[in-house]
Amino acid sequence: MTSKFNSFPSVKVTGDHKCLTGWNAITEELLKKLNGKKNVVVIETYHGVYDEEIISEIKTGMKPLIFINAKEAMLSEEEIKELVFPDTTDDRIFGFLTRLQIEAFFNTNKIKELQNKIDSIDEGLIVIYGIGASLISESPTLLVYADMARWEIQLRFRRNEISNMGITNTNEDFARQYKQAFFVDWRVLDRFKKRLFEEIDYLLDTNKKNNPKMITGNALLDGLKQTVKQPFSVVPFFDPGPWGGQWMKEFCNLDKSVENYAWCFNSVPEENSLLLEFDGEIVEVPSIDLVFYRPEKLLGKMVHGRFGDEFPIRFDFLDTFDGGNLSLQVHPLTEYIQEYFGMHYTQDESYYILDAKPGAEVYLGLRDDVDPNAMISELKDAQKENKLFDAKKHVQTFPARKHDHFLIPAGTVHCSGADALVLEISATPYIFTFKLWDWGRLGLDGLPRPINIEHGKNVIQWNRTKSWTEKNLVNQIESIDNGDGWREERTGLHEREFIETRRHWFTKKVTHNSSAGVHVLNLIEGDEVIVESPENKFNPFIVHYAETFIVPAAVGEYTIRPFGESEGKECATILAYVRG
Repeated sequence: MTSKFNSFPSVKVTGDHKCLTGWNAITEELLKKLNGKKNVVVIETYHGVYDEEIISEIKTGMKPLIFINAKEAMLSEEEIKELVFPDTTDDRIFGFLTRLQIEAFFNTNKIKELQNKIDSIDEGLIVIYGIGASLISESPTLLVYADMARWEIQLRFRRNEISNMGITNTNEDFARQYKQAFFVDWRVLDRFKKRLFEEIDYLLDTNKKNNPKMITGNALLDGLKQTVKQPFSVVPFFDPGPWGGQWMKEFCNLDKSVENYAWCFNSVPEENSLLLEFDGEIVEVPSIDLVFYRPEKLLGKMVHGRFGDEFPIRFDFLDTFDGGNLSLQVHPLTEYIQEYFGMHYTQDESYYILDAKPGAEVYLGLRDDVDPNAMISELKDAQKENKLFDAKKHVQTFPARKHDHFLIPAGTVHCSGADALVLEISATPYIFTFKLWDWGRLGLDGLPRPINIEHGKNVIQWNRTKSWTEKNLVNQIESIDNGDGWREERTGLHEREFIETRRHWFTKKVTHNSSAGVHVLNLIEGDEVIVESPENKFNPFIVHYAETFIVPAAVGEYTIRPFGESEGKECATILAYVRG
């Protein structure tokens, strides 16, 4: 089978919208919109933009009388470090979700001084730039918002190109930079962004260096409004890892020269991007913007009421084909993640085996004869003295075959073994993994990967041994319904998990309805299918093997049928939604 996997899906936005490309066109457009003797242009930025590029081009192209960097009004770096430390802590990986608002990072006296300076000027162009620029001028002539994709921020961290918000730490360990962004920077800036959505005159996309694009704020909002009325996919991103495999190279059309690919985040709106297409030009925005701006239309009333503007379902791939075992791990219980990290729900998950070689296996639960004290003692010895940990002495394994489904409620010790392609279906707070053993490996950065035995031992459910696991977590397949050319099965998840999964096998059209809550699906069998609206509410949407797509609650009824070379053949999807 020749892969048709689309790594750059986009949403075509209709309407009279244009996308400007290049700094000359962008600055000319902004200058055209100025009026009167005095103009104030605010360029509000998200964390991670290339400040030097934007500042240089704006000064050159717009020639402002006064250029103010909002950083001038920020607290000192030491004050910011002290401010965020209760949330960032001194742990390399974990922190606490901050409650801070952006105002806390600024000196009110300095803001007032800058405002007085602006007020003293009677004519000319004043540009206020940077994070928090909108705090200095609340009623500017123009508000430009420079957004940033989360994945691009991470790549810039890795290349030592950017720092965390308000401080200089370009050369700090990536894990610590990411932790501060996850627990503090993104939370603060997202809260501020939500306050600005309706005020933005222009959206600036600088995710590609020296290749800026700009659309109007109305174009952005129209794009988001249109997206929630149709099936769509976010942009998957792929990343290598110490255990990574080779499956995704072939089936997802990836660079064969890369040593391996371990992860693919293919439906994680917290981190993925959404591509909006305007007359052939692509603008990249964080897909979380869609969740923030249209949460009820996207999620549905029930899911929105329960989770707010968070997208609670995550799909991703874990590739160990010709690779190694994942780290042996466990996720925190709900009460533990609430108390220690400030999250209100935890990472319950499952492994759907999309493909596997003979002999592949999954580590799941504990052996019936497990001795908790001995297991923890041996894990600590392995960590301290670089000894090998005999995982199979304590942890149960099960054969992993194509289309098996293993359920993993929080507190269950688990990992995928080598030679499998796992479609991980889980709740979204994915950073909260307590690694117990990593098979003596180093990370790609040459450093030992963080092990969290102390956290892990506090949440391991020791009663989840082989007999319990087989009864509750392994292939809990139940026939639900059938019709002409289709059959539906329930495959999970466990009763402790809020996600329900349904598998549909079909040779003809299958009808679905997302009105009760957002659907996330993956084509797990078949080359190609087509998603259609019985009432022609959206254009037909084509899905290829292994692609994940989202059907917003606002879509309601939709159908899926084999398409192209798959017509007349049996296809299958796995569908996840939040239980009512």
